[in-house]
Amino acid sequence: MRLSHLAAAVCVVAGLLLPGPARAAQREAPAGLPGEMSGTGLPLLCDIPDIRLGSVASLRSFHRAMADCADRFWAVTFAVAGLAYTPPELSVTTGTGSVCGAITDHGAQYCPDQQTIVVRIMQDELRDPFRMNIAHSVAHEWGHHVQRLTGVLDAYNALYQPASGQARNLLNHRLEMQAECYAGVFYSAALDSIGPGIAWEAWLRAVSEADESQAHGRPGNLAAWQDRGYRGGATGHCDTWTAGDSAVA
Repeated sequence: MRLSHLAAAVCVVAGLLLPGPARAAQREAPAGLPGEMSGTGLPLLCDIPDIRLGSVASLRSFHRAMADCADRFWAVTFAVAGLAYTPPELSVTTGTGSVCGAITDHGAQYCPDQQTIVVRIMQDELRDPFRMNIAHSVAHEWGHHVQRLTGVLDAYNALYQPASGQARNLLNHRLEMQAECYAGVFYSAALDSIGPGIAWEAWLRAVSEADESQAHGRPGNLAAWQDRGYRGGATGHCDTWTAGDSAVA
């Protein structure tokens, strides 16, 4: 998700982590893994470089450093939970093609079959590199990779394919808002290292005031789930699947 372009469907994703299959069944959500994943609870020290105005090379370096930081966080988080973890590939490009087809006009996407995060460097980022907005490209898409690694992609597809209309929209919203929450969980450890250049509350206001997206849902809900992950610091706070429809609409 790019903050200034929430209206774009930027991801092809699926999966979840839930406290248990029984709770998931309340809304016919895919069965999740028992328990929750949490990291060490300690700040994550990452070396995230500055972004130079107009520099494609510095944006590439920034995204790669963000990827390394996210990889370290989720590797520890999975290890603490006793789960196997593999990092996604990262592709940073200025073009319009990727390993899973055309890139959206508005930036990042996750390719689940290839387990690859694709980030397209945009002209507006070169002109005005909003550090936290750019960082969120990696953090949000990594959330989708975490969903992929839960092994419930097929279960999600089984729910999505026979659904239609609003039911599909709500499934998409639950996916996207869980990825937002997972990004928040990552920020709970890494935000100081990222050096966002904006206070957390101001960032949430910016997210909540963005344009509404049919694919992602209401910006206010996106901000709320991101904050929930940030303040909770564990994936157990990211159960969008049993949340009421109004919390993910």
